[in-house]
Amino acid sequence: MLRISGVVLPGSKRIEIALTAIKGIGRSLSRRILRELTITLDTKADALTEAEQARLRSRVEQELTEGELMRKVSLDIKRLQDIGTWRGYRHRRKLPVRGQTSRRNARTKRGKKKTGLSGRTTLTKT
Repeated sequence: MLRISGVVLPGSKRIEIALTAIKGIGRSLSRRILRELTITLDTKADALTEAEQARLRSRVEQELTEGELMRKVSLDIKRLQDIGTWRGYRHRRKLPVRGQTSRRNARTKRGKKKTGLSGRTTLTKT
């Protein structure tokens, strides 16, 4: 059982894939880290030696992951809102930020369709 950055990595998977369980580490960064540490990509996460685990832990701690990454992203969005940019405005209104059309689409971001009527639910007889 390998634990890095507060995340228990799945031991049955290859280490290249297991590292992607950590938020902020994707496939390309995982490959780069393992290449730097000269660990083969096909090694299972459980098969790593203690020395390799220690080297891997210290290397992953240098990256921005998990809570630190989420904190940075939320502070970046807050900064955009505070200085009054268009992107900050779109974030505040919960609308698509990157130029997508929102007249007909963007249901994921905007939520369920609002009715044109009063919006009251009708009671049915039971």
